[in-house]
Order: sequence, then C-alpha cells, then structure tokens
Amino acid sequence: MRPFLRRLRTSVWSYLRRAPGTYIWLLVLFVTTVALHHMDPRFEQEFLRQRSTNLHELSTNPIRVLVSSALWIDGSSWWPYALLYTVFHARAEHWLGTPRWLAVAAAAHVLATLISEGALLWAIGNGHAPASSVNTLDIGVSYALAGSIGILTYRLPPPWRYVYLVVILTLYGSPLATGRTFTDLGHFTSLLIGLACHPLCRTHHEPLPQTRPAQ
Repeated sequence: MRPFLRRLRTSVWSYLRRAPGTYIWLLVLFVTTVALHHMDPRFEQEFLRQRSTNLHELSTNPIRVLVSSALWIDGSSWWPYALLYTVFHARAEHWLGTPRWLAVAAAAHVLATLISEGALLWAIGNGHAPASSVNTLDIGVSYALAGSIGILTYRLPPPWRYVYLVVILTLYGSPLATGRTFTDLGHFTSLLIGLACHPLCRTHHEPLPQTRPAQ
C-alpha cells in the first residue's frame, strides 16, 4: 500500500508542478473567495461592482478591472473551479507551456469582455437594454476558462477532436441561441478565441530536447 501511495503522491505533485500558473491562480481565487464570504452582503455587491468589467468601470479604470475581475468569483463555491482548472487549464498549461497558455487565457478574458460589453453598449444605445446596465456585475474567470477549453480541441487526435468540438460548440452556443445575454455572447466568443489561438499550439516541427548519443 505504501509504494502505491508514494507513487500517487509523486504523480499528483508532478501534475501540479507542471502547471504553476494554474495553481497559483487557484490559490489566489481561494484566498479571495474566503475573503468574500466574510464580507457583509451589502458591502460585497459594491466591492465586486468596483472590480467588475462593466461599462462604467471599463470607461474609467479599464486595466485595473480587467485584471481584478479575473481574481474573484461572484460568491460561488471555489471547489468546482478547482476541478475545472485541473481538467482544462492545467492540461492546456502542460501542453502549451505557461507563457502560451497564459496568452490564450488572457486573450480570451480581455477580448471576450470587450466584445460582449461592446454589444451591451450597442444594446443600450438602441433601446434594447436599460441604461442601468452600465453597472451590471460582470466578474469571474469563465471567459479565460472557455479559451482553454477551446484550444484543447487541437490536443485531441481525430476523430475525437471533432466530437469534442461539436460538444463544446453546442454547450456554449445553445445558451447564446436561447438566452442572448451579453455573458452568453462573451462565453461563446471566448471559446472561439481559444479556437483561433491554434498558431500557439505545440507542433511536431518544434525542436526536441538534445540528448547525448549512445556510447
């Protein structure tokens, strides 16, 4: 039993160690989630709104809120995100390496936010959404997660790649077709951004580590 536990511990540690960005991010989310659960509910909403990528905050503090909005979960439980990060973000980081994985996550988070909020601005300007929507709470890490889910399509060999692609397009496209909210648009857009990051994928043309010739 002890050798099995030792091997299991070694395997788990190796998995965690090869995705430092994912698990540092998860640790930050754990700390901020604990802090959030100790806040007064009325203060919590205003606190999150100031860190939200809504139209008002984007027009005044765009860089600050684009960063801070990725460090908080909107009152949700932390554990589901730990599972999703392990299944998707960590796998993408293992495959792409930390810099390229982070580029995909950041692109999905930032571009999907700007596109979805731009659509909301258009809706307000054309009377399809109330003016109060400029202060809508829009915080969390789901856009970056969708980006990683998208780029992992290229990690799978055919025909599983196409099955996976149909599943994720259906999961993210169905809410957009039925609900048509700006967050549904953001999630679908971030998935497409992940798919568009194909040039960042590792290829068979990349040089392999040098090894010494056999003696």
